[in-house]
Amino acid sequence: MNTLFSRDDDQSGRQREQASGPLADRMRPRSLDEVIGQEQLLGIEGPLRAFFESGSFPSMIFWGPPGVGKTTLALLVADLADYRFIRLSAIEAGVKDVRKVIAGAEFSRQQGHSTLLFIDEIHRFNKSQQDALLHAVEKGIITLIGATTENPSFEVNAALLSRCQVYRLQHLTDEQLRLVVRQAIDRDEQLRQANVEIEDWDALLRIAGGDARTALNALEMAISLAKPTELGKRRINAGVLERALQRKTAQYDKKGESHYDTVSAFIKSMRGSDPDAALFWLAKMIEAGEDPKFIARRLVIFASEDVGNADPSALGLAVNVFNAVNLIGMPEAQLNLAQGVTYLASAPKSNASYLAVKQALQTVAELQTTVPLHLRNAPTALMKNEDYGARYQYPHDFPDHFVTEHYFPEGLQPISFYRPGELGSEAAIAERLRGFWPDRYKKPNDD
Repeated sequence: MNTLFSRDDDQSGRQREQASGPLADRMRPRSLDEVIGQEQLLGIEGPLRAFFESGSFPSMIFWGPPGVGKTTLALLVADLADYRFIRLSAIEAGVKDVRKVIAGAEFSRQQGHSTLLFIDEIHRFNKSQQDALLHAVEKGIITLIGATTENPSFEVNAALLSRCQVYRLQHLTDEQLRLVVRQAIDRDEQLRQANVEIEDWDALLRIAGGDARTALNALEMAISLAKPTELGKRRINAGVLERALQRKTAQYDKKGESHYDTVSAFIKSMRGSDPDAALFWLAKMIEAGEDPKFIARRLVIFASEDVGNADPSALGLAVNVFNAVNLIGMPEAQLNLAQGVTYLASAPKSNASYLAVKQALQTVAELQTTVPLHLRNAPTALMKNEDYGARYQYPHDFPDHFVTEHYFPEGLQPISFYRPGELGSEAAIAERLRGFWPDRYKKPNDD
């Protein structure tokens, strides 16, 4: 159910939830100084610290993985600032709810009160729902705070994104997670009574993967299964955690070295044309709870970086896999991922496009150039009189739709950025370019 609170009602409701709810809610920070992590935003020179100190906030989107403090920061803004605070869940709210909030905000504004709207999981709003917010955000009728686990560049439309400051929240480090757990053991009355002792920090931290909520929830579940020792201790180790969570504490987390090593092994297996090894690493990521969209995005990048024009259809397939994953969701989306991985691993490989754009970018950064007159656009008579577009040769007027022309800046000799390989479709591309530009595109081993 959507929740529309006044600031005072929400504060009292939160206090009741924290007193009786899950451990993660009971330990939610009640002041900025209690927040652990996100020093890049909350440190002495952090942008959010400055807003908290001034009490004035712009519209913002908090982007980051689960359990790192997005909702906590929004609630702290509501506690500190003199706003009428309203909270919506994007899973349940529709355009009608948004318009109702805006109408109330306009009335409150006339009474001299500002409104802060917090939308959890804002990436789940469709375009029409996001568009309903635009005018109110732009005119300052509401101050918007959105929380999202997805890249706003992909999930939030550009018009709304341009009206908000985007702040990236990071996974908590292992040391920060240790501090979160230790504080819970020291401060929470229920945990103090349970007499908890962590025997296997590594297992708990692997499960958490940088997520404070996951760490606290796992701890609370494990405590319920841990039998007291003769001294009354409830010892939390890998075995207790595995029984509580009904899964192995995989040697993988979404921020640590194991994560990057696994992703590296996954990419290198596809690059090495070994679909079986690539499937193994895919399975490890799925089993560890990796975001399937993260994997799908890696496939889209790989299709251009490592397959390229050796198989031009690879990019289309990878994009379709990403769209399918977005549409279907887990667990069925693992079939879409498996199809993409096996195709890309088995496809002919070329990194020629990747190398070409790197070299082109480096060249452009080193040179000061202008567009030659014959390549310029000439939409007006004045430009035509200045010889813009003059003597341009239209390739479609020539045999094979090709004419020898100088397309580089004046004084710059043609550079072979793109060197197509001799595998798959790129072999035909190479042969065609050799016919057009024989000095630049020679066969391998030609002098």
